[in-house]
Amino acid sequence: MKKSLIYTGTGDKGKTSLVGGQRVSKAHQRIESYGTVDELNSFIGLLITAVEDQHDRDFLLFIQHKLFTIGSYLATDQEQTELRIESMVLPETIQRIESEIDRIDSGLPKMNAFVLPGGNRSASLAHICRTVCRRAEREIYRLAESSTVEEPVLIFMNRLSDYLFVFARKESRIHNGNEIIWDNTCI
Repeated sequence: MKKSLIYTGTGDKGKTSLVGGQRVSKAHQRIESYGTVDELNSFIGLLITAVEDQHDRDFLLFIQHKLFTIGSYLATDQEQTELRIESMVLPETIQRIESEIDRIDSGLPKMNAFVLPGGNRSASLAHICRTVCRRAEREIYRLAESSTVEEPVLIFMNRLSDYLFVFARKESRIHNGNEIIWDNTCI
């Protein structure tokens, strides 16, 4: 098999290809959406390097694979190209992330105040992932204003940010026993 070229020169004029070959501006909302999902996936890769528990590492790897699925979904203009089955988000995927949220949350104390990002490396990285996830979700909603975006994609992104929040809380408690609580009297 011949090695593919990393650079082709086809994007030098500000255009790129979607799945199916359709050329669009690199500033197109579809590109912004899946580019932000790709950014999130990269940050989750960094988060994995700071996580000690193998179950958590495996689940985060599962999340990375699903984000790649969502990237493929978003890179497909369904009005021009038929969506591949491997690019779909299934109800089982959403159920799996909800089950993991419930598992982690059951071991956390009830929240009585706002939690600030930080506490330790893995919790801080999880909070960064959570905020990038929220941005990706907003970008996908912008895309949904002009293109079809199926509900499971939107639900998955929303649940993922919830997962990253409870995961950050868990990591903070594991490593230093405390979360950083917002001081609403700070002036």
